[in-house]
Amino acid sequence: MAKVLVATEKPFAKEAVDGIRKVVEGAGFELALLEKYTDKAELIKAVADVEGLIVRSDKVTADVVEAAKNLKVVVRAGAGFDNLDLAACTAKNVVAMNTPGQNSNAVAELVFAFMLHLTRNGFSGTAGTELKGKKLGLHAFGHIGKIVARIANGFGMEVYAFSPSLARNPELGKEHGVTAVKVPEELYDKCDIVSLHMPANADTKQSINYGLMNRLPEHGIIINTARKEVMNEADLVRIMNEKPRFKYATDIAAGNHAELVEKFGTRVLASTKKMGAQTSEANVNAGIAAATQIVNYINKGDRTFQVNK
Repeated sequence: MAKVLVATEKPFAKEAVDGIRKVVEGAGFELALLEKYTDKAELIKAVADVEGLIVRSDKVTADVVEAAKNLKVVVRAGAGFDNLDLAACTAKNVVAMNTPGQNSNAVAELVFAFMLHLTRNGFSGTAGTELKGKKLGLHAFGHIGKIVARIANGFGMEVYAFSPSLARNPELGKEHGVTAVKVPEELYDKCDIVSLHMPANADTKQSINYGLMNRLPEHGIIINTARKEVMNEADLVRIMNEKPRFKYATDIAAGNHAELVEKFGTRVLASTKKMGAQTSEANVNAGIAAATQIVNYINKGDRTFQVNK
């Protein structure tokens, strides 16, 4: 009997765990839970005899993979997978997967929560601005970007996007009410607000720098529900010093968050913890998707969502 471990420092909701159990045990597998653990040693011990592993933001490092002698597949319940050591997985013939699209609506709605908070001056009673007629730029255009575009169209915004997928298929933008641009610089030149949706990798880390941010107008806004590593945080301080109306909201507090708040006050907004996937619906969707993918891989060899190809 294959054994599947759900290892979550930040546990799934009960409804999600119940859904995972139904999928895993319905396939004839054993389900084990490791929740709210505080020491990595607990994780290393728990993975010793499992074939499948489901995590959220938990770090599956090389030593975890090494300890999991029977591990066949690990699934990150969410879109980002930078918490998985892909090289270590590949070296041990472990298939690593994510669950793209399951959290997308939750993240997209959070983008607009941030956007409305900043444009309405934190609901302080002072006059803010409306989203209608504003130009929104989407830096990357995957599952989340498409939903953000749909909502933005409902607000009456003009929507632009930069993404390699749009360069390959210009008609894709038209299908979603989006004007594609060819280079990131054009996106920042055209827009009032830019929402970031790229992964953190060698090409994107520190890529949102002074050169790009300075192309936004004096009242420019950046919304970051991607990863904090994509921001050049020193350049963010510089641009906010130079442009007194510039604002920044993030789902992942910057490394220099205290400095930003001290200097710029309510022009900076950060959630207290990563909130993009923190809805009941996303929690359930991602957990059940992860369980289904593990069962399908072990039983059928289905590698559809493999990320360490």
